[in-house]
Amino acid sequence: MTNITITTPTPEEVHSGELGLKLRHYNYGFVGEYPEQQYIRLNARDENGSLLGGLRSFVFLYWLNVEVLFVEEDARGAGLGSRLLAEAERQAIALGAKNANVSTFQWQARPFYLKHGYEEFARIDDYAPGFYLAYMKKSLLGP
Repeated sequence: MTNITITTPTPEEVHSGELGLKLRHYNYGFVGEYPEQQYIRLNARDENGSLLGGLRSFVFLYWLNVEVLFVEEDARGAGLGSRLLAEAERQAIALGAKNANVSTFQWQARPFYLKHGYEEFARIDDYAPGFYLAYMKKSLLGP
């Protein structure tokens, strides 16, 4: 293993997915074959077409991974976030997800996720100076 170089991949190399495919085949030896990652992307717009909020997530290894859920401040409290989360969970279940997870900062939406059946299972204190990052999960199969 001599003469090995470490470089930044080209956009073409990243797009090819070769590295991810290598990992995927390695993982199959442990957990068997599983569906490819599937994205769930939702937007919420008002009657004028203005973006009020949205959700970005993906399903991988039977887990819904919520990356972003955002609702404009003046649209909060009317159930829009709940509708977005419920729709993402519904689509995730249709894609075979059995569980969901999300991370949220202390000042963000921890109470929102608790209200929707998520439980905090870990936290990193001082992730942002003076604030923790909470890791939360939920079974999508019911109680």
